[in-house]
Amino acid sequence: MVEIKLVSTKKELKEFIRFPHDLFRGNEYWVPPLDSDEMDTLRKDKNPAFEHCEAEYWLAYKNGRIAGRIAGIINHTANKKWGKFVRFGWVDFIDDIEVVEALFRTVEEWGKSKGMEKIQGPLGFIDMDNEGMLVEGFDKMPTIANIYNYPYYPQMMVKLGYEGKEDWIQFKMKASQSIPEKMERINNLIKEKYNLKVLSFKKKKELLPYAKPLFNTLNLAFSNLYGYSELTEKEIDRLVKNYFTFINPELVCIVVDEKDEVVAFGISMPTLSKAFQKAKGKLFPFGFIHILKALKNMDEIDLYLNGVHPDWQKKGVHSLYYVEMNKAFIRNNIKVAITNPQLENNINAVNVWSNYENEPYLRRRCYEKVL
Repeated sequence: MVEIKLVSTKKELKEFIRFPHDLFRGNEYWVPPLDSDEMDTLRKDKNPAFEHCEAEYWLAYKNGRIAGRIAGIINHTANKKWGKFVRFGWVDFIDDIEVVEALFRTVEEWGKSKGMEKIQGPLGFIDMDNEGMLVEGFDKMPTIANIYNYPYYPQMMVKLGYEGKEDWIQFKMKASQSIPEKMERINNLIKEKYNLKVLSFKKKKELLPYAKPLFNTLNLAFSNLYGYSELTEKEIDRLVKNYFTFINPELVCIVVDEKDEVVAFGISMPTLSKAFQKAKGKLFPFGFIHILKALKNMDEIDLYLNGVHPDWQKKGVHSLYYVEMNKAFIRNNIKVAITNPQLENNINAVNVWSNYENEPYLRRRCYEKVL
């Protein structure tokens, strides 16, 4: 017998956040997010996304023990563009079809009660939240921007009648690859033709004035990507506060036009996956030490975010920041890079990696179902 309980107290929300720690205990590939970040994202009084989203969270119990969790989210901004969708996210469960059916039936019925016509996920409130269910790469260490799950997860989705809708793919490659002379010549021609400047940074104070304009460009660059919800000013402020306080400015490249407006950008970060594992979801008392050490380790990096303003796409601008970042990788003797998740049908973005030696790394999938 499965019991589904709506999360309604702070204690239950903590249990909701901590459940995966029990489910994945002993798994060498699962990367636990920071509990404090999860709490701030899921709390209505902390996350500015609740100005245009609503959400509920449920825990599944079997034999008196927590056996699964799921969040139901309605992003009203996204739905104005994409249709009447309820999203499911923060979904984890034991290998038990009875538990899975109960969880998804609950969020499906909640969505229908709100007038929704379809369900999709895993998705978060905004695209900066983790999204997609792992379908390939179960034996690989994910980045902190990834959801990890067991192989039985996608099998359950098929049993429930969900259809795979979109895939995100990632590649692993040698970071410090030599830059072809031909590419350098082409980049110089692009900069001269369009009067563009490629900015690199040594100090955070040099980078911060470009932080908000960068996310404004991201809004435009991502606007037509699957399920994208435009970031609000408050959401951008939160992202700048959360990420630009510890970002390494040497691993950021920004391309600006003659008006000093951001037309393209690339952001990389030292890989933090193992540090997050050591932290076990807690910054204190010692978790932050593991993260600080990892931020200084440049052996492996994650290509975290990149984008090109729509007016500048298909003009070769992406090559400018990739080459500049590659130079930074060479200077810092970085050995391995994991690309950021990119939609497989986003051909312009995915084809960038054809210029580099790479191998497939992870594949994640978003599922949909008519209610």
